[in-house]
Amino acid sequence: VQLQASGGGLVQPGGSLRLSCEYSGFTFYSYAIGWFRQAPGKEREGVASIKGFDGSTFYSDSAKGRFTISRDNARDTVYLQINSLKPEDTAVYYCATGHPTLPLLPHEYEYWGQGTQVTVSS
Repeated sequence: VQLQASGGGLVQPGGSLRLSCEYSGFTFYSYAIGWFRQAPGKEREGVASIKGFDGSTFYSDSAKGRFTISRDNARDTVYLQINSLKPEDTAVYYCATGHPTLPLLPHEYEYWGQGTQVTVSS
């Protein structure tokens, strides 16, 4: 199982980014893929998750309205669109997969990709 997160960068407040998580080595239908972030000195937190079985999505309260998780089965990729970026969105963003009962809890996920840095600053 492998996951590769990409798409981070330096963005001004109010800007947008689309993060990508390319996955391989498993059948997404039987898993969920989640996006998580970790800011310096803070615990890792879940922001969004999508189930492979039916495409159902889950968002943290901080992500609702600005974050959108989606998938492209043909490209084996899950995306995280982030709009209206705020300085407090600055963090390393990770994608992970597993069979979570609670889809936004990091410890529910078995396999992790490396992170991609998102920095929101003027």
